[in-house]
Amino acid sequence: MKIITVVGARPQFIKAAAVSNVIRKKFDEILVHTGQHYDENMSKVFFDELNIPKPDYNIGIGSGSHGQQTGTMLIELEKIYLEEKPDMVLVYGDTNSTLAGALAASKLLIPVAHVEAGLRSFNMKMPEEQNRILTDHISKVLFPPTETAVVNLKNEGIEKSVYNVGDVMFDAVLDFKELAKKKSNIINELKLIENEYILTTIHRAENTNDINRLKNIIEALNESNKTIVLPLHPRTKKYIDSYGLSFNNNIKIIEPIGYLDMISLEMHSQKIVTDSGGVQKEAFFMKKPCITMRDETEWVETVQNGWNVIVGTDKEKILNSIVNFVPDKPQNSIFGDGKAGEKILNIIQEVK
Repeated sequence: MKIITVVGARPQFIKAAAVSNVIRKKFDEILVHTGQHYDENMSKVFFDELNIPKPDYNIGIGSGSHGQQTGTMLIELEKIYLEEKPDMVLVYGDTNSTLAGALAASKLLIPVAHVEAGLRSFNMKMPEEQNRILTDHISKVLFPPTETAVVNLKNEGIEKSVYNVGDVMFDAVLDFKELAKKKSNIINELKLIENEYILTTIHRAENTNDINRLKNIIEALNESNKTIVLPLHPRTKKYIDSYGLSFNNNIKIIEPIGYLDMISLEMHSQKIVTDSGGVQKEAFFMKKPCITMRDETEWVETVQNGWNVIVGTDKEKILNSIVNFVPDKPQNSIFGDGKAGEKILNIIQEVK
């Protein structure tokens, strides 16, 4: 059986690290990198340090509008599918690469398997929400990570070939946590004191493209007087510069980093402030309080469990949560047992 796996963005590289090596035990896998994330710090470093198989194809899409990216991917992926004639296409998450990978396969009547199916923010203004809904509805096999995701699919009439395998990012954290302890030296390099700094990420278009939202976030971080480590996404930096915004000295701005350094920063932080879906989960896996700078989240379980608080871009809420938010109950096990990759392999064997 031949499977084409399509990836293109940082979170997908991490998920592929947890699944591709498992799939290759039984199947012939062709890995296609769309190039949606092309910066070396956001792409090549992940393949190098996580031992992800080298992509068989790199389309090299680069930056562009949603339509431009998705359209070009569709053209190039169709060529690859026609040449390779896969039995199945595997896609991850909710990016333009996800939708293009699924849609190109569906048009050619190639079965699609969607890892991380069923997530919903119920905010159709988000490109990610559009991508994940469309992908779910054209997929043959769906791998939701939680029971909430299963219910979301059922509510949309999708009940056949739905398998709750748990979260593949939980697999990745378990796999690479020990490696991060051995290989990452970022805590010493940045002269950080364990559990005395806040880790922050900002990259969502809804925050970066709106000067008022981004200004509120930066002012809250500046006024917190906490040591804050911020790996700065290239697009975020572009908007900060164009808006004329600036950071106080309490904020350590660093370049985008690899996964092992990110895990290390998460592991040793006091709290995590983010607008990233993946980082929200990683915070939960690391048992770190998470402050989410969005108006909603797909990972409602982390909020219901008391380890994540939604603050939007309200400056006072961000500030108050940085100072005062502390989870008031133990975590429940809601993301599986860390063996999602093995379960995906076994299910694909059965449904092929």
